[in-house]
Amino acid sequence: MTPRTVMTIGAVALALVVGSGASVDQWTGQDLDRAAASEPSATATSRTAPADRVPTWRPVSAAALRSVDAVELRAESIVLRADDRTITSVSMRDAKHTVGVLDRVLGTPARTQTADGDAGRCVPASTTSTWGGAIRVAALSEPGSAGNRVEVRVLRDHVRSRLGAVIELSGPDGVQVGDDVADRIHDAAKSERESLGSDDARAWQLLLARGWSTERKSTERKSGEQEHTARKSDGANGVSVLTDESTVTVIGSPMPIRPARGC
Repeated sequence: MTPRTVMTIGAVALALVVGSGASVDQWTGQDLDRAAASEPSATATSRTAPADRVPTWRPVSAAALRSVDAVELRAESIVLRADDRTITSVSMRDAKHTVGVLDRVLGTPARTQTADGDAGRCVPASTTSTWGGAIRVAALSEPGSAGNRVEVRVLRDHVRSRLGAVIELSGPDGVQVGDDVADRIHDAAKSERESLGSDDARAWQLLLARGWSTERKSTERKSGEQEHTARKSDGANGVSVLTDESTVTVIGSPMPIRPARGC
């Protein structure tokens, strides 16, 4: 085999690799069934998955993402739907694909950089992306205490897609910013609600769905240099709402109720 033949074969192989990589976002005519089949695997958002494992991501077509008309924030993931059918789901343990898929659906966000501690005590450095003042995602430089790589806040009940279509934003059970959740607050267990206001200005944090591990192991040194392992627990964690009186103003995750420890 001559050197020229070797070079030709190498060029063809490279073109094939590049061509196959570029085709992922250019599929056309793909129906929603095939798009749904491109979701992350069922284990990707498992609560038992190690916090440092990056979940499996399977590509979803641009055609499927253009059909998205609703985004739901769950305890550990974001679900994109079209006509009540799931198009894809992204784990909040995976910052790259969470931000990436929202970029593809909603367009270019406003972005800000935050240094360690600037967004709150114990909050690591992050890059925050905000789409239309409606949904905000902080991609953390290192995993949060719950194992999350993003923190998500929903600030409105809808946002515009990159093509101008209205996309509904909600939490579990269809709860949206602007909803009255007085009955939910009244019926919730004390461990799943917290009063944040006063008699003159009532406000609440209410847990909608549990998620993330809320227990940790700690090692305490006892007499005689004996180490004792104890289990300590934070308050309930997951996706929560903040209210003004009983009207939802923010939906967010992770957002623990009565966190019991520091960093």
